[in-house]
This record gives sequence, C-alpha cells and structure tokens, in this order.
Amino acid sequence: MSGPFMDRDSTPEGPIVRGFRGHGYLVADRYVPGGLKLTPDDARDWTATDVATLTIDDVADLVAMAPPPEFILIGTGAAMTRPPVAFVRALEAAGIGVEAMDSKAAARAWGVLRGEGRWIAAALLPF
Repeated sequence: MSGPFMDRDSTPEGPIVRGFRGHGYLVADRYVPGGLKLTPDDARDWTATDVATLTIDDVADLVAMAPPPEFILIGTGAAMTRPPVAFVRALEAAGIGVEAMDSKAAARAWGVLRGEGRWIAAALLPF
C-alpha cells in the first residue's frame, strides 16, 4: 500500500533501553545497575552519580565519537535537574548540543531519536 503511512516495522539500530529495574536499565539482554552511556554502536556502564558534579571529562568518550554526536542526551536521575553551566558550555564549545531531562524520559527519547536515525549519544544517571 502506498501513501503517507510510516513504516512501523523498522527497529532502531544499536542499543535500546528495553525497560527499567531498581535504579538501572535493561539494555538488550543485560541489566545495567547504575548509570548508562549509549552510542549508536554501544551501551556501557557509567559510574557518575550526581548531575551537579558533571564535567566534560565524564563524557569525553562520547565527545570523541567520530563523527561527533549532534547532541548528548543527559539523563539527570529521577528528576530533571540542570547540568552545570560549565559542563554545558564545554560541550557546546566542542560543537555538541546538550538535552537534559530525567533519566527515564531520556532513555525513551533515545529510542525515538535513534529510530529516526539521529547520530546522538546519551549519558543516563541512575534514578
């Protein structure tokens, strides 16, 4: 059938958060008990626990992606909290935008944006 319908059978490439348990994430077939970093190709544990202390060093591996991500989704924990101004400015100086939201919302946004094929990264604190 042709027309203005979207292909709902497409699955985003790369790791997708499938659910939440405790204070962690279910990614593919594994449980990540704390923070989580996501790239279009990889999901890895992240040891950061407090949005107030974030520095660009905490996401240096995401900044180093080739090509760099359009922006980094920052999951700030159980509630939306603004990341430090110095952290945001450092990412913006590197040409990378920042989108902050609570971690569960960021995990859901990750799946939607990856489904659109967006080249992004995510750093999700535990909630």
